[in-house]
Amino acid sequence: MIVSTDWLADYVKLPESLDELTERLTLTGLNLEGVEPIGGDTAVDLEVTSNRPDCLGHIGVAREVAVLWGQELKKPEPRPSGSDRAVSEQTAVEITCPELCPRYTARLIRGVKIGPSPEWLQKRLTTLGIAVINNVVDATNYVMMEIGQPLHAFDFAKLKGGRIVVRRARPGEPFQAINHKEYTLSGDEVVIADAERPVAMGGVMGGADSEVSDSTVDVLIESADFAPLAIRSAARRHVLHSPSSYRFERGVDPEGIDWASRRCCELILETAGGELQEGVVDVKSSAWVEPADRRFDQGRDHIKLRYPQIARVLGIDIPDDTVRKILTDLGCEETHNCDHCVKVVPPTWRSDLTRECDLIEEVARIHGYDKIPTETTLPIVMSAKRRDDHVVEQVRTLLVGAGFDEAYTLSAVEPDLADAFSPWSNQPDVAGELATGTAVLRRANRLRQSVVPSLLACRRTNETLSNPVVELFEIAKVYLPREGQLPIEKRVLALTSGGGLLELKGVVEELARAIAPSKELSVTEARGELLDPSRCAGLLLGGAPLCLLGELSEAGRDRFGLRGPASVAELDLELLIGGAELVRTTRPLSSYPPVARDLNIVVNESVPWVSIESVARSAGGELVEQITFGDDAFRDPKQLGQGKKSVVFGVQLRSMEGTLTGEQADEVINRIVAALKSELGGELRA
Repeated sequence: MIVSTDWLADYVKLPESLDELTERLTLTGLNLEGVEPIGGDTAVDLEVTSNRPDCLGHIGVAREVAVLWGQELKKPEPRPSGSDRAVSEQTAVEITCPELCPRYTARLIRGVKIGPSPEWLQKRLTTLGIAVINNVVDATNYVMMEIGQPLHAFDFAKLKGGRIVVRRARPGEPFQAINHKEYTLSGDEVVIADAERPVAMGGVMGGADSEVSDSTVDVLIESADFAPLAIRSAARRHVLHSPSSYRFERGVDPEGIDWASRRCCELILETAGGELQEGVVDVKSSAWVEPADRRFDQGRDHIKLRYPQIARVLGIDIPDDTVRKILTDLGCEETHNCDHCVKVVPPTWRSDLTRECDLIEEVARIHGYDKIPTETTLPIVMSAKRRDDHVVEQVRTLLVGAGFDEAYTLSAVEPDLADAFSPWSNQPDVAGELATGTAVLRRANRLRQSVVPSLLACRRTNETLSNPVVELFEIAKVYLPREGQLPIEKRVLALTSGGGLLELKGVVEELARAIAPSKELSVTEARGELLDPSRCAGLLLGGAPLCLLGELSEAGRDRFGLRGPASVAELDLELLIGGAELVRTTRPLSSYPPVARDLNIVVNESVPWVSIESVARSAGGELVEQITFGDDAFRDPKQLGQGKKSVVFGVQLRSMEGTLTGEQADEVINRIVAALKSELGGELRA
């Protein structure tokens, strides 16, 4: 925000030293970006944070100066005189999208004479780096920089039907802006239209069809309020940022809307002549609350500041009367005061004041941060880690120890990647319900249903840079579509590795054993897009789906442009957190030696390893310490028969009570063989 010191002096007495002014403003939150003498004036560039839109006008900065130096703020009160003919008889305003435009005002001036602005007005706009156009347009820019409320002037003769319709844009609707470039509207913008077509993109830029020109005689002055998100989205979508959109994105003062309209009309009458039509067309939505009515809503806008909290938070005592004076000087209306607290209603231009700590910050800011000693002791209570914090920290430690690097990718991806891998949902986002209004990056406008495609894109980038080892993981949320509802947000852990299925499965198993050791981890059949059907699997934790993992198929590698082999996995992190054991318990180890046996069982091709392991462990009982799968299954129709396979696995037995004899071990093995035969049709191969 560039301010003119000459202009600022119209509203408040400034300190004699410019350095004193800029230093004090910097200490209170308006950081100095630069100072530049221009003619006989001085342009001071101040950084205004997004929560202080009230300082995007000279009066707002002057108010800060007045509070800091205890000066009087001289804010003009515009009272333009009107004719006997009511404006409501000559034009009308209709709002069909109150959620995008809660209030719209229009005033009409007839018989203006377009020409250059007076020298004093031109000088002030030039100091701010604003182009001088003509006396009407310059008046709207002047008031915007004075109070922070954007305005727009329409050539009334060019408005078809002589009326304003504030509506949502139609998808594909063309609009030619005042910069004479044509834009195709998406349907999410708010447009100011006449009876036939858009004449302005609300809150962003006016239209070429209704701009004020040398032939303009009658002008309609717009002063309105627009939804900040809608304005920001429109400006970003069309790369059409303007001083108006910058202010509407941050919110305008509801009390400043009519003030700015009256002030602008007053300036136009002074510089361009004409006759102001009596009254104003002021259309408000049902959700609009008049600022004067807010004091009766005790639950919403009244903020309670407890005096003891000031010392607790700041570490210094500030007299109660000083606190009250600071708040009232800032524009807060006091509604209650007692020996331990004060209640205030924030001014309309300070929408950022919503809670007690905001008021404490204001008191500290105006009282002076330099008055808070650096050695002050504050009673700070350390926060405790939550359950998921402990688990996520453990996950990161284990994966980094396994040679993985953590990645951070965007939650928005390109449309062709949004459904590329969906381990958690069978419902595709066909309607594009998970699309963002504005792409985060080029074409990246869809919320992802899996993190795996993002990691594979990272893998491709690393391959193009000839990085030999690409082992990545990411902890993030995915978004699963629900018809007619907000998406389900699911927190997942995704991995990609250059190793095979068994290597990555080992990493996941180690994670599960380390975090949830008492939960049973089992393997199940699973299929996934991009994966080789013969080299993928699912993992269950306590019987619930934990993970889908596997090696990429050739088609999967081609889709992401990968040259080398790759494996991926995606885990339900919330399930892992739910099963975590934060307090570990110990159990005694057997001091007796184990007994190992190898079994070769012939089963049907359809019998999975998880069934064999489950039956063997159940039949062996508590003496079974470990069951390990062999290198691979053997298949030979001539030796085993059609549809048969031979599975070799090892069984390790151990007792807590003594050394197992051969007869005891054989008894357990015989029970296992018998169970495999009765439940799975398995035969012991000689």
